[in-house]
Amino acid sequence: MSGDPLKPAYYPVYLSLTERRVVVKGGGPVAERRVADLLRCGARVRVVAPELTPELAERALGGEIEHVARPYRPGDLEGAALALAEPGEPASDRAFFAEAERRAIFANVEDDLEHCSFIMPALVRRGDLVVAISTSGRAPALAVRLRERLERELGPEYGALLELAGRLRAPLASTVPEFEERRRRWYELVDSEVLHLLREGRAAEARERAEQIMGVAVEEPVG
Repeated sequence: MSGDPLKPAYYPVYLSLTERRVVVKGGGPVAERRVADLLRCGARVRVVAPELTPELAERALGGEIEHVARPYRPGDLEGAALALAEPGEPASDRAFFAEAERRAIFANVEDDLEHCSFIMPALVRRGDLVVAISTSGRAPALAVRLRERLERELGPEYGALLELAGRLRAPLASTVPEFEERRRRWYELVDSEVLHLLREGRAAEARERAEQIMGVAVEEPVG
């Protein structure tokens, strides 16, 4: 039997953070990495820390993030949808997590499972393809090694395929109303040689073959 039968499993989910406030406690390298990911997701980021890394300081100066230049204090999580913290003073980390719990905000103190209501997966990104890997907090190093393996196996052609698929979705939906037929064509596309053509850099041939399979023309980008 695997896992702890007394411990509930984690529920995997992808969050939309566009225009939602996320508070990050700490201004060091861990915070720097988290902030970069959060900005990529469209979050409004507030960093609470006396000092920042040069990259975070530049983001604050450019208005990309809000910087509260002092240590965390209770009340800093007001209005937050999510809360992240670098490991710091244990008392401060406990207070940070306690406030998040009181406000029903999901929070994560890095490398401190006791003070996490969610855990951060190892991520592989290829355009719109996002693969998240978690060991439920038991062995993060294993998640990293699995991520590295997938990064070697999943090349940029997967992102290119998703970009192509995204431009086929609307034309297909407007042309083929039957769900089962649309599904059949989607599986034919992903099982076809289109991915191989993209891997070899033969984008024009890949597009032509995708249009043949789907029976519609690729939607051209606006502007």
